[in-house]
Amino acid sequence: MTKKKTANNDNQFDLDQYIVYPAHGVGRIMGREQETVAGFDIEVYVIAFEQDKLILRVPCNKAQQVGMRPLSSGRVVQDAVKTLKGRARIKRTMWSRRAQEYEAKINSGDLISIAEVVRDLYRGEDQPEQSYSERQLYESALDRMVREVAAVEDIAREKAQEKLTRTLNKRAEATAAA
Repeated sequence: MTKKKTANNDNQFDLDQYIVYPAHGVGRIMGREQETVAGFDIEVYVIAFEQDKLILRVPCNKAQQVGMRPLSSGRVVQDAVKTLKGRARIKRTMWSRRAQEYEAKINSGDLISIAEVVRDLYRGEDQPEQSYSERQLYESALDRMVREVAAVEDIAREKAQEKLTRTLNKRAEATAAA
């Protein structure tokens, strides 16, 4: 089993550790390498994002500055799931402004903020269809959340997806019954 550090550990990342990189979501540290860039020797983390088939190299001394962090703790995951159960908060501003705010929340890498986007953009069976851009943002946020929940709880992505979808459906049913 791979070693997982959580947010309450120190910020030194280890080989095979799962991390969250704000712009890409959950990745795994594959190693540390020395590279020469513009005549300077720098040490970089080599991070693999398996689902995206992406390898990212982040300078070790810039990791914290760019927002790279260990996986959330189990407590934060519980709080994020609790956020999904809350009432959707949809501002009455133009869609383009809301879309920018949602995009910023997704790219913040903060699990609670991502959960807010999922909650606000979720549509139950009885609700009208989403626009294409709403659907894209919703799926992006849900995917980020699913990947982190799966990594923290050490379960398959499908199980994490089912768990979150079940939570959202229960909220929709409770709202419809009220």
